[in-house]
Order: sequence, then structure tokens, then C-alpha cells
Amino acid sequence: MLRVHFTSEDLARVRVAAGPDFLWEISNSVQTLQRRDGEGVFGAWRHWVRPRLSGSPRLLSSLLRPRGYSPDFLTPTSGDRATLQAALDTLMSTPRPRLRTDLNHLAASSQLPAWVGALAGGDTAALRRLGGALGAYQREALAPYWQRVHAHIDADRALRLHSLLDGGTEGLLAGLGPQFRWRPPVLEVTYPVDQHLRLRGRGLVLQPSFFCWPTPITLADGDLPPVLVYPIHHAADWAAPVPATPSGARSAEGPAPLGPLLGNTRAGILRATRTGCSTVEAARLLGVTHPAVSQHLNVLRAAGLVVTVREGGRSLHMATAEGRALLAVEERTRRSPEC
Repeated sequence: MLRVHFTSEDLARVRVAAGPDFLWEISNSVQTLQRRDGEGVFGAWRHWVRPRLSGSPRLLSSLLRPRGYSPDFLTPTSGDRATLQAALDTLMSTPRPRLRTDLNHLAASSQLPAWVGALAGGDTAALRRLGGALGAYQREALAPYWQRVHAHIDADRALRLHSLLDGGTEGLLAGLGPQFRWRPPVLEVTYPVDQHLRLRGRGLVLQPSFFCWPTPITLADGDLPPVLVYPIHHAADWAAPVPATPSGARSAEGPAPLGPLLGNTRAGILRATRTGCSTVEAARLLGVTHPAVSQHLNVLRAAGLVVTVREGGRSLHMATAEGRALLAVEERTRRSPEC
């Protein structure tokens, strides 16, 4: 059990991260790739990605075991992490004392390869080797699905916004899912070990993670900036084969799914999903029946413009990056009709 201790100041400083964190998704997915559970969610992705990987997983799996302790320095909570390269640069500038502390902790429970000793000493070549492996893994295992990862996390953020609007910060914490229990002023979290995280006025970043499985995660060192990483819900077909042809193109399998994307009602539903909406909300907004909304949403999902997540009996539909890009084009056209 993880127990997160809040003060009144901490409750005012809770925030949900703006999007996926590259290094958390890499770390969590390397661990998830090694596990056998969660086949219903990750089985198709594991099957697709394993034969396409180079040697990076073997190197990374020595630091990221499927269970147990993972070094905190692999998921920094400060510094520039807006892009993958910025995140890797931040990681590779980790101070030597942090490297040594984290890797000594890992060595206490795992037999590590020789190169990790050089890494613990801050060896430049070892750090570059690690950075190269992380970058290669991102390109091979995650980049083909990154738009879907981002869309799911956007949808989860919209769910958290609804919880915050309905119940304030305490409602947000209480609504994180069955693995969380809010017993003021402590948030109890299902966790593989007993740990206390005392926020002491520093606030808390809630980081939704696509590949976090099966329980939430936090850093081992409670003196680091507090972050709580939690699993999100996945659309049943999220790991469907990545299209080999550009959106809108035709392939040997038949017409591309964007072909049917016409009509005012469907466009109105797409606009409604910009900030997230339920089927009921979309039907009420557009004055159409629920079955009609569901049919249009099926087309939008097939076109990769909308993702649907479900939680607590509620379905939330959220525009993907591609859907938002299409809406942005529409907005620009409205402003400059001569174009």
C-alpha cells in the first residue's frame, strides 16, 4: 500500500500532467513488454512489436525489471522533457551521486551487467549508450502508436477535468479509480510494497500513463518532486495494425476509412469531441438520437479522428491529434474563406 499524505497546501497544488511523458512511457512499456499479464490490453502490441525490436530491450531490461525497484533517474521529474531529445538530454545530465545511489539500490536486488558499473560512475560512453538505447526503443516500439497514446491520455485528462469540476480536488483524487481510496488527508493507493509519500506542501503531479501496468507508480525517493503515475483505460482496438498508407489513401483492402467522413452531423460530433463529450451530451447538443451518434462515432473512430475511453459506466469520446488538426483547418478556413 502506498499512502500519500496531503496538507491543505498540497490539495491546492495538485495538477494533472499536460500529456504523456516520454521517459515514463518508455520505462513502463519496457516493463510491460516483459510481463505475461494484461494480455487483453497489451497482447496485440507485444505480438506486433517484439519481432521489430533491435537490441535495445535487452540493454534496457537490465535496468527495468518487470517487477520491483526501477531507478528514479530513468524518469526525471525536473528539467526540459517537452521532446524526446530534451528528455534524453535531461536524463544524461543526471548528477553522479544520483546515478550511484539509484544503481547501488538496484544492484542490491539484481545482478547487473558490467557496463552498469561504468554508468554508475557517470561514464560518458555508458550514458550515451543508454540514451541511444532509449531513443531506439521509442522509435521502434512506441512511435508507431504515439498518436494513439496521446489521444488516450488526452481523453483521460478530460475525465479528470469532469471529476474536478464536479467535486473539486478531493473529487479528482477520489475519482482516479478502484486502485485509489481517498481518506482525508491520505490517498491510499494499491501498491506492491508499503511506502509513505509525504508531500509537505510540494503538491503532486498526477501523470496518466498508457503503459503503466498493473498498479500506479511513484518514485522511490520521497525527497524528489512528487509524482504519481497511474494506469489509464484503453480502447479495445487501440493496438490495431498501424496503417501502412497515408490517411485518405486507398489500399488493397478497399477504400480508406476517411471516405465516409461527410455531413453536418458527423462534423458537429467531431467538434463536440474537441474537449471530450459523452454520447448523451453529443446527442443532446446536436438534437439527434443516441444510435445515430453511435453510428457516426464508429466512422470517426475508424478514421482515426476520435478515441473512446470508458470508466465507471461512462464513455467519453475525445478527438485525436488528427481530429483536432482537421478542426483547426476548418477554423482557419472559416476565418479566411477566400483561402
